[in-house]
Amino acid sequence: MSADFQWNEYGTFSTELKYSKLANLCVDKIGVQTGPFGSQLHKKDYVDAGTPIITVEHLGDNRISHANTPFVSDEDKIRLSKYHLKEGDIVFSRVGSVDRRALVRQEENGWLFSGRCLRVRADKTKIDPVYLSYFLGLGAFKQYLRSIAVGATMPSINTKILSDVPIYYPEDLEYQRHIANIFSTIDEKIENNTQTNQTLEQIAQAIFKSWFVDFEPVKAKMGVLEAGGTAEQAELAAMSVISGKDETALKQLQTNQSEDYAELAQTAVLFPSAREDSELGEIPEGWEVTKTEQLADKIAMGPFGSNIKVSTFVDSGVPIISGHHLKETLLTEGNHNFITEDHAEKLKNSCVTRGDIVFTHAGNIGQVSLIPESTIYDKYVISQRQFYLRTNRKKASPYFLIFFFRSNYGQHILLSNASQVGVPSIARPSSHLKNIELIKPSFELMEKFELTCKSLLNGVVANRTESQELSELRDALLPKLLSGDLPIASTEVA
Repeated sequence: MSADFQWNEYGTFSTELKYSKLANLCVDKIGVQTGPFGSQLHKKDYVDAGTPIITVEHLGDNRISHANTPFVSDEDKIRLSKYHLKEGDIVFSRVGSVDRRALVRQEENGWLFSGRCLRVRADKTKIDPVYLSYFLGLGAFKQYLRSIAVGATMPSINTKILSDVPIYYPEDLEYQRHIANIFSTIDEKIENNTQTNQTLEQIAQAIFKSWFVDFEPVKAKMGVLEAGGTAEQAELAAMSVISGKDETALKQLQTNQSEDYAELAQTAVLFPSAREDSELGEIPEGWEVTKTEQLADKIAMGPFGSNIKVSTFVDSGVPIISGHHLKETLLTEGNHNFITEDHAEKLKNSCVTRGDIVFTHAGNIGQVSLIPESTIYDKYVISQRQFYLRTNRKKASPYFLIFFFRSNYGQHILLSNASQVGVPSIARPSSHLKNIELIKPSFELMEKFELTCKSLLNGVVANRTESQELSELRDALLPKLLSGDLPIASTEVA
């Protein structure tokens, strides 16, 4: 560490850093700005297309989410010009998770922010806004901001509180930009991994839809046979649909990658070449309509709320699965609360493990994730708002079931008896899940689908691991740079 250092609100920093209140590093008058009051903008003012307006839900890890943004009309955009965003602005949550913040990038230039947010607009002649956004993401800064928030039940901050927070920064703007570039490079790698993972999951979901919803390989075979083609031509048509390759590309695959061609042919054989009637309409011949409970070893609820309390949490032990772990196909790790092994043993009917599928039945209903084989924990306990399904591995594949329940049709059926009064909830969730009807293909085809999905989702796991490591690197670097413990020249990212 540098011989000259100072203690402050955030720990130990180099004395070479300058200090200022945030307001003095921002543009005059509107440097720290609250969003429009409720009387200025109501939900009824939202339109189907126009200028996006972001709220707390859109504040990710220093990045603004573009998902499900409401829009305002051109007239309201002009009327609310005071609340426009510019590239380099930083948006904070004003209530609740007050340490959430996101940097406005070029693609959000001209958007608006809601009354539940605060906007910070840096004076670029004094401080680099990207550097500032990372400083405001320091763990120690977040902890400090939470400690000075007001409100007993719902923490909140205002322009005065945020304006007065202490900021430490190198005086040299080029040095600030160099630091900012290091962290931006790390975040770009993380964002690229995120986008790649979304693509991989979309590919897997598209395969599920093609095979088990639209029956495209079956239809391809039927089309050839109905036109007078041969069984061999029907198999080739199915192979073309499954692989997305035309006849010429299939011949090249057969010549250059014979094993892959043989694998593709084996998959095509598993699809029937005819359909038959069922209670769910026409389905591929030999497939059957069944209920979820016939494919499950166990369907069970989470514990009563009184069985897991904050007072029972410990630093390590059996992790608790919460709603934020169920946003993707595979369970998302991190930010777990824990209970002791002894406590988990008392709740063993609510404990889950690798291969189990976990659902949310109250609150953010429809969330569903599979616990993958690659998870770092042998056992979890679900929360009171969740329930789970343990697949009978002799009858079905958990990968088939997870993609069924994440498909549009599966979500529709899962939420078909949801109540919208008060907290959204699925009525009688276990009983409802047991009685959901679905079309069951051959076990061999489900296994083939599982192998196909695993090759895609293994990439998701690898990207997640890399992103977690990069995130930890990013969060560890800035305190070391600010303390003078690490020279900037040693922090280049490959």
